[in-house]
Amino acid sequence: MNSVAVTVDWEHPTDPRPGPRLDHVRTYVASGGTDGHLWHGVPTLLLTTVDRAGGRTVRTPLIYGRDADRHLVVAAGSGGPHHPGWYLNLTAHPEVRLQVGSSVLRGRARTATPAERETYWEAMTALWPLFDDQQALARPRELPLVIIEE
Repeated sequence: MNSVAVTVDWEHPTDPRPGPRLDHVRTYVASGGTDGHLWHGVPTLLLTTVDRAGGRTVRTPLIYGRDADRHLVVAAGSGGPHHPGWYLNLTAHPEVRLQVGSSVLRGRARTATPAERETYWEAMTALWPLFDDQQALARPRELPLVIIEE
């Protein structure tokens, strides 16, 4: 079987549908990350993943935490019954791009182990308490905690 190399277009991702998330992304990008990095008092990043079905890149704003050179995000999906698309994308293609403030970097994403999730969950809910509410809504789905390493 022949393998075909796929060229990923990190520079021209698909953004969210019109609404507050798109407004957030546009503000973030237009300001070079100086406006939009803090959203409602919490730090956010722009995560770009490779779509698992079509191969295009998709950009999503997310609240994040840090542990040394790791970025931590929660696949909350607003507490819905299904994992968000960006999470499904990175489980298929773990190579991601981040914009954190004015810094743009590449990373590799993975789902935290149960022990790591337990370690980091409290820090993430301290940052954004609604994660606990979203976890309660999502039951029996457990909200994945994602670790992105540079």
